[in-house]
Amino acid sequence: MSGAPAGAATGNGPDVVYEGRDLEATAGLDNYNAWIVEAFAPYLGGHAIEIGSGIGTFAGLLRPHVDRLDVVEPSPNLTPVLEARFADDAGVTVHSATLEAHVAAMDDACRDAVVLVNVLEHIEDDRAALAELFRVARPGGHLLLFVPALQFLFSELDRQFGHFRRYRRSELRAKVAEAGFEVRIARYFDILGVAPWWLLNTVGGKTEFNPKMVRLYDAVGVPLTRFAEGLLSPPFGKNVLLVAQRPS
Repeated sequence: MSGAPAGAATGNGPDVVYEGRDLEATAGLDNYNAWIVEAFAPYLGGHAIEIGSGIGTFAGLLRPHVDRLDVVEPSPNLTPVLEARFADDAGVTVHSATLEAHVAAMDDACRDAVVLVNVLEHIEDDRAALAELFRVARPGGHLLLFVPALQFLFSELDRQFGHFRRYRRSELRAKVAEAGFEVRIARYFDILGVAPWWLLNTVGGKTEFNPKMVRLYDAVGVPLTRFAEGLLSPPFGKNVLLVAQRPS
Protein backbone atom coordinates (compact mmCIF):
# COMPACT_ATOMS: atom_id res chain seq x y z
CA MET A 1 0.00 0.00 0.00
CA SER A 2 2.75 2.39 0.94
CA GLY A 3 6.23 2.72 -0.47
CA ALA A 4 5.10 4.68 -3.48
CA PRO A 5 7.50 4.99 -6.37
CA ALA A 6 8.72 8.51 -5.76
CA GLY A 7 11.28 7.90 -8.45
CA ALA A 8 9.53 5.23 -10.43
CA ALA A 9 9.76 7.12 -13.67
CA THR A 10 13.12 5.79 -14.67
CA GLY A 11 14.52 3.05 -16.85
CA ASN A 12 17.18 1.94 -19.23
CA GLY A 13 15.85 3.16 -22.55
CA PRO A 14 15.68 6.65 -24.06
CA ASP A 15 11.93 6.60 -24.71
CA VAL A 16 10.64 5.95 -21.21
CA VAL A 17 7.09 7.22 -20.78
CA TYR A 18 5.56 7.08 -17.36
CA GLU A 19 1.91 7.95 -16.76
CA GLY A 20 2.51 9.13 -13.21
CA ARG A 21 -0.99 8.33 -11.92
CA ASP A 22 0.44 6.46 -8.96
CA LEU A 23 2.79 9.37 -8.32
CA GLU A 24 -0.20 11.67 -8.10
CA ALA A 25 -2.07 9.24 -5.84
CA THR A 26 0.85 8.95 -3.45
CA ALA A 27 2.12 12.54 -3.49
CA GLY A 28 0.04 13.02 -0.33
CA LEU A 29 2.19 10.62 1.70
CA ASP A 30 3.38 13.56 3.77
CA ASN A 31 4.32 11.57 6.88
CA TYR A 32 5.99 8.79 4.92
CA ASN A 33 8.08 11.12 2.76
CA ALA A 34 9.02 13.28 5.76
CA TRP A 35 10.21 10.13 7.53
CA ILE A 36 12.60 9.33 4.68
CA VAL A 37 13.88 12.91 4.46
CA GLU A 38 14.49 13.00 8.20
CA ALA A 39 16.78 9.98 7.85
CA PHE A 40 18.62 11.54 4.90
CA ALA A 41 18.83 15.13 6.17
CA PRO A 42 22.11 14.87 8.17
CA TYR A 43 23.87 13.73 4.99
CA LEU A 44 22.48 16.34 2.61
CA GLY A 45 24.12 19.62 1.64
CA GLY A 46 26.06 21.41 -1.05
CA HIS A 47 25.32 20.44 -4.65
CA ALA A 48 23.05 17.40 -4.75
CA ILE A 49 21.43 15.34 -7.48
CA GLU A 50 18.21 13.35 -7.34
CA ILE A 51 17.74 10.77 -10.06
CA GLY A 52 14.24 9.61 -11.01
CA SER A 53 12.40 12.67 -9.69
CA GLY A 54 8.94 11.84 -11.08
CA ILE A 55 6.66 14.83 -10.47
CA GLY A 56 9.08 16.36 -7.98
CA THR A 57 7.42 15.47 -4.68
CA PHE A 58 10.60 14.25 -3.04
CA ALA A 59 12.78 16.87 -4.76
CA GLY A 60 10.67 19.55 -3.12
CA LEU A 61 11.45 18.06 0.29
CA LEU A 62 15.16 17.76 -0.45
CA ARG A 63 15.52 21.32 -1.69
CA PRO A 64 15.67 23.12 1.70
CA HIS A 65 18.58 20.89 2.75
CA VAL A 66 20.91 21.64 -0.19
CA ASP A 67 22.44 24.67 -1.90
CA ARG A 68 21.81 23.39 -5.42
CA LEU A 69 19.78 20.47 -6.72
CA ASP A 70 19.83 18.69 -10.08
CA VAL A 71 16.65 16.71 -10.76
CA VAL A 72 16.93 14.02 -13.40
CA GLU A 73 13.85 12.43 -14.95
CA PRO A 74 13.86 10.18 -18.04
CA SER A 75 10.15 10.28 -18.77
CA PRO A 76 9.58 13.15 -21.24
CA ASN A 77 5.97 13.69 -20.20
CA LEU A 78 7.06 14.44 -16.63
CA THR A 79 9.89 16.84 -17.46
CA PRO A 80 7.50 19.79 -18.08
CA VAL A 81 5.90 19.11 -14.70
CA LEU A 82 9.29 19.43 -13.01
CA GLU A 83 10.19 22.53 -15.00
CA ALA A 84 6.95 24.22 -13.97
CA ARG A 85 7.34 23.18 -10.35
CA PHE A 86 10.82 24.67 -10.01
CA ALA A 87 10.51 27.50 -12.53
CA ASP A 88 11.11 30.15 -9.86
CA ASP A 89 14.03 28.40 -8.18
CA ALA A 90 17.37 29.21 -9.79
CA GLY A 91 19.02 26.62 -7.56
CA VAL A 92 17.22 23.72 -9.24
CA THR A 93 18.18 22.40 -12.68
CA VAL A 94 15.92 19.92 -14.47
CA HIS A 95 17.43 17.29 -16.77
CA SER A 96 15.56 14.92 -19.07
CA ALA A 97 17.69 11.78 -19.26
CA THR A 98 18.07 8.25 -17.97
CA LEU A 99 20.37 7.60 -15.04
CA GLU A 100 22.91 5.92 -17.28
CA ALA A 101 23.01 8.68 -19.90
CA HIS A 102 23.09 11.57 -17.47
CA VAL A 103 25.68 10.17 -15.09
CA ALA A 104 27.95 9.13 -17.96
CA ALA A 105 28.13 12.78 -19.04
CA MET A 106 28.99 14.08 -15.55
CA ASP A 107 32.47 15.01 -14.34
CA ASP A 108 34.28 12.98 -11.72
CA ALA A 109 33.77 13.89 -8.05
CA CYS A 110 31.23 16.65 -8.73
CA ARG A 111 28.28 16.13 -6.33
CA ASP A 112 28.04 16.26 -2.55
CA ALA A 113 24.96 14.03 -2.34
CA VAL A 114 23.42 11.54 -4.75
CA VAL A 115 19.81 10.57 -3.98
CA LEU A 116 17.77 7.72 -5.46
CA VAL A 117 14.35 7.02 -3.95
CA ASN A 118 12.71 3.91 -5.43
CA VAL A 119 14.94 4.02 -8.49
CA LEU A 120 17.82 1.52 -8.26
CA GLU A 121 15.44 -1.44 -8.59
CA HIS A 122 14.59 -0.16 -12.10
CA ILE A 123 18.20 -0.44 -13.27
CA GLU A 124 19.06 -3.82 -14.75
CA ASP A 125 22.80 -3.50 -14.16
CA ASP A 126 22.70 -1.94 -10.72
CA ARG A 127 26.38 -2.74 -10.04
CA ALA A 128 27.48 -0.66 -13.03
CA ALA A 129 25.15 2.15 -11.98
CA LEU A 130 26.56 2.17 -8.44
CA ALA A 131 30.10 2.30 -9.78
CA GLU A 132 29.18 5.38 -11.82
CA LEU A 133 27.49 6.99 -8.84
CA PHE A 134 30.68 6.44 -6.85
CA ARG A 135 32.64 8.18 -9.60
CA VAL A 136 30.51 11.34 -9.53
CA ALA A 137 30.29 11.59 -5.73
CA ARG A 138 32.83 13.91 -4.16
CA PRO A 139 35.23 12.49 -1.56
CA GLY A 140 33.29 12.71 1.67
CA GLY A 141 30.03 12.94 -0.29
CA HIS A 142 27.06 10.68 0.34
CA LEU A 143 24.92 8.19 -1.55
CA LEU A 144 21.36 8.04 -0.22
CA LEU A 145 19.24 5.09 -1.34
CA PHE A 146 15.70 3.95 -0.66
CA VAL A 147 14.58 0.74 -2.37
CA PRO A 148 11.82 -1.91 -2.11
CA ALA A 149 12.79 -4.90 0.00
CA LEU A 150 12.21 -8.65 0.24
CA GLN A 151 11.92 -10.62 -2.97
CA PHE A 152 9.00 -12.69 -1.63
CA LEU A 153 6.94 -9.49 -1.83
CA PHE A 154 7.59 -9.17 -5.58
CA SER A 155 4.22 -8.61 -7.25
CA GLU A 156 2.53 -7.79 -10.52
CA LEU A 157 2.70 -4.17 -9.42
CA ASP A 158 6.50 -4.46 -9.23
CA ARG A 159 6.50 -5.87 -12.75
CA GLN A 160 4.32 -3.06 -14.07
CA PHE A 161 6.60 -0.50 -12.42
CA GLY A 162 9.55 -2.07 -14.24
CA HIS A 163 11.32 -3.43 -11.18
CA PHE A 164 14.09 -5.95 -11.79
CA ARG A 165 14.27 -6.93 -8.13
CA ARG A 166 13.46 -6.20 -4.52
CA TYR A 167 16.49 -6.06 -2.22
CA ARG A 168 17.70 -7.82 0.87
CA ARG A 169 19.55 -5.45 3.17
CA SER A 170 22.71 -7.55 3.00
CA GLU A 171 22.56 -7.62 -0.82
CA LEU A 172 22.26 -3.85 -1.12
CA ARG A 173 24.99 -3.25 1.44
CA ALA A 174 27.34 -5.61 -0.42
CA LYS A 175 26.73 -4.02 -3.83
CA VAL A 176 27.23 -0.49 -2.50
CA ALA A 177 30.45 -1.51 -0.72
CA GLU A 178 31.65 -3.26 -3.88
CA ALA A 179 31.32 0.06 -5.73
CA GLY A 180 33.75 1.64 -3.26
CA PHE A 181 31.43 3.36 -0.78
CA GLU A 182 31.63 2.99 2.98
CA VAL A 183 28.17 2.07 4.25
CA ARG A 184 27.10 4.19 7.23
CA ILE A 185 23.47 3.07 7.62
CA ALA A 186 21.63 0.10 6.13
CA ARG A 187 18.33 -0.75 7.74
CA TYR A 188 14.95 -2.16 6.96
CA PHE A 189 12.16 0.39 6.88
CA ASP A 190 8.37 0.21 7.33
CA ILE A 191 7.79 -3.17 8.95
CA LEU A 192 4.07 -2.42 9.22
CA GLY A 193 3.81 -2.11 5.44
CA VAL A 194 4.96 -5.69 4.77
CA ALA A 195 1.63 -7.41 5.52
CA PRO A 196 -0.60 -5.01 3.52
CA TRP A 197 1.75 -5.14 0.52
CA TRP A 198 1.85 -8.95 0.61
CA LEU A 199 -1.92 -9.32 1.01
CA LEU A 200 -3.04 -6.65 -1.43
CA ASN A 201 -0.34 -6.76 -4.08
CA THR A 202 1.64 -10.02 -3.90
CA VAL A 203 -1.35 -12.26 -3.15
CA GLY A 204 -4.25 -10.07 -4.20
CA GLY A 205 -2.65 -8.93 -7.45
CA LYS A 206 -3.63 -5.25 -7.14
CA THR A 207 -1.89 -3.07 -9.71
CA GLU A 208 -2.84 0.41 -8.55
CA PHE A 209 -2.94 2.46 -5.37
CA ASN A 210 -6.20 3.39 -3.66
CA PRO A 211 -5.77 7.09 -2.75
CA LYS A 212 -8.07 6.82 0.28
CA MET A 213 -6.18 3.83 1.65
CA VAL A 214 -2.87 5.56 0.97
CA ARG A 215 -3.95 8.62 2.95
CA LEU A 216 -5.28 6.44 5.78
CA TYR A 217 -2.02 4.51 6.02
CA ASP A 218 -0.04 7.74 6.00
CA ALA A 219 -2.18 9.29 8.73
CA VAL A 220 -2.41 6.28 11.05
CA GLY A 221 0.06 3.55 10.10
CA VAL A 222 3.15 5.63 9.40
CA PRO A 223 3.26 7.50 12.73
CA LEU A 224 2.90 4.19 14.59
CA THR A 225 5.62 2.35 12.73
CA ARG A 226 7.88 5.42 12.69
CA PHE A 227 7.66 5.62 16.46
CA ALA A 228 8.31 1.91 16.90
CA GLU A 229 11.27 1.87 14.51
CA GLY A 230 12.71 4.89 16.29
CA LEU A 231 13.00 2.72 19.38
CA LEU A 232 14.18 -0.51 17.77
CA SER A 233 15.47 -1.19 14.27
CA PRO A 234 13.18 -3.79 12.64
CA PRO A 235 14.51 -7.21 11.57
CA PHE A 236 12.72 -6.83 8.21
CA GLY A 237 10.66 -4.24 6.38
CA LYS A 238 8.99 -3.33 3.13
CA ASN A 239 11.93 -1.14 2.12
CA VAL A 240 15.64 -0.71 2.76
CA LEU A 241 17.13 2.70 3.55
CA LEU A 242 20.88 3.04 3.02
CA VAL A 243 23.37 5.86 3.57
CA ALA A 244 26.92 5.48 2.28
CA GLN A 245 29.91 7.76 1.92
CA ARG A 246 32.71 8.03 -0.58
CA PRO A 247 35.94 7.90 1.45
CA SER A 248 37.77 11.22 1.74
